[in-house]
Amino acid sequence: MADTSNNNTVRVRFAPSPTGPLHIGGVRTALFNWLFARRHNGIFILRIEDTDRNRYVPGSLEQIIEGLKWLGLYWDEGPEVGGPYGPYIQSQRLDLYRKWANWLLEHDKAYKCYCSKERLEELRKARGSGYDRRCRYLTEEERRAHEEAGDPFVIRFKMPLEGETVINDLIRGPITFHNERLQDLILLKSDGYPTYHLANVVDDHLMRVTHIMRASEWIPTAPLHYQLYKAFGWEMPKIAHLPVILNPNGKGKLSKRTQAFSSSGHKVLVLLHEYREAGYLPEAIVNFLTNIGWSFGEDREIFSVEETIPRFELERINPAGARFSFDKLVWLNGIYIRKKSPEELAELLREPLEKAGLRPDKETLLKVAPLVQERIKTLNEVVDMAGFFFRETVEPAPKDLIGKKMTVEQSIEALRRAADVIKSLPEFNAQTLEEALRALAADMSLKAGQLFGVLRVAVTGQKVSPPLFETMEIVGRDRVLERLEKAEKILGQEVEKGADE
Repeated sequence: MADTSNNNTVRVRFAPSPTGPLHIGGVRTALFNWLFARRHNGIFILRIEDTDRNRYVPGSLEQIIEGLKWLGLYWDEGPEVGGPYGPYIQSQRLDLYRKWANWLLEHDKAYKCYCSKERLEELRKARGSGYDRRCRYLTEEERRAHEEAGDPFVIRFKMPLEGETVINDLIRGPITFHNERLQDLILLKSDGYPTYHLANVVDDHLMRVTHIMRASEWIPTAPLHYQLYKAFGWEMPKIAHLPVILNPNGKGKLSKRTQAFSSSGHKVLVLLHEYREAGYLPEAIVNFLTNIGWSFGEDREIFSVEETIPRFELERINPAGARFSFDKLVWLNGIYIRKKSPEELAELLREPLEKAGLRPDKETLLKVAPLVQERIKTLNEVVDMAGFFFRETVEPAPKDLIGKKMTVEQSIEALRRAADVIKSLPEFNAQTLEEALRALAADMSLKAGQLFGVLRVAVTGQKVSPPLFETMEIVGRDRVLERLEKAEKILGQEVEKGADE
């Protein structure tokens, strides 16, 4: 179990930047922090790190908040809910960062750097590495000249030049860095905004964060953050770097910049809103992401959040990169769809149908939901599978209306006789339809599948649909007869074309 003895209350944070849509890797980081907080009856903080104004994307903050709510990852402190250590949006805390940056200057832990962007770019090209610390060694006279000229500057941290910095990672164990290889990174930019390095250290301390769980890509910055805590005289929170999420083939990090594909050829989605728009359920996404780098045990892949919380320990996290098995998510989403009650599923299916321009009524939806429940793996698949229920007419392709090993004329006869049978039924339901139409197939010396295939395309406009007789019952006798008549006319026109040729 993770050591929480240094503080009675576990406090963790998820600190996204509103620079675009929420990446699925960021969602996994948020989820693991949330689970850890819930496991230890702690506090989950949402903090918005919006100090990179050049990359700020309007609307992305709202998208982050809405996405976390959709997943059920509600925060205890942060935007909208407040808390004792706010504000929780960094652009509203600039005075704090300037105060502590100046404190570092006053205590000779940092220095002003006046180097121009052009010099830094030339330096990067010439050295192939970072800053050469030129301004760290300016004389008092040189500093005074820059000050009198009003030259713009950034504030850089004075990293130790000798020795080692050891980070005790809760997942990976001790990680050693040689100080001589580390850079004097920027803490405060010339526009007065802090970099991530200063802001996150100040905020984590002032917000009393006890445990930091973040992506492994931040490992190289850990020694700087450690030395910053040391310079301030603050205790650094315990830290854990989560395993990287790899492409389904195990090669490379899952990224929105490079499109990945699953083993079955599916395009892998990388942004949270894409999953919502594609018809995935939040429960399935949470279950799936929990499995990436963490093990429930007992060889179980399907489990609820409630089952996960008491088991969520950092010791169960594997530091090695974990594959993003997109095909498994598709399968898992189908499992969660089948767990829904007909009423729940009907309501969930409404949105994709309406987005497709259809007008699903509640009564029909309640009848359709059980028919598609075993057949769809995403909510959006209902449009192709069952959209015909909510259309006034369907447009079957003439070639699809011709039964297997049947002529056009035989198919027309099948449609006509089926219509006559349906008109004569005293009761119109799945059972009476099946009995009567099976008898018709035998009377016409057809295999049941031949007749049913023609009827399916005529009634639904497609070769694949939910069970035929239940489908016909829901569509209703009048509309079924209208569609059979239309299909007969379509094939009749094909006969006329053939005669003209």
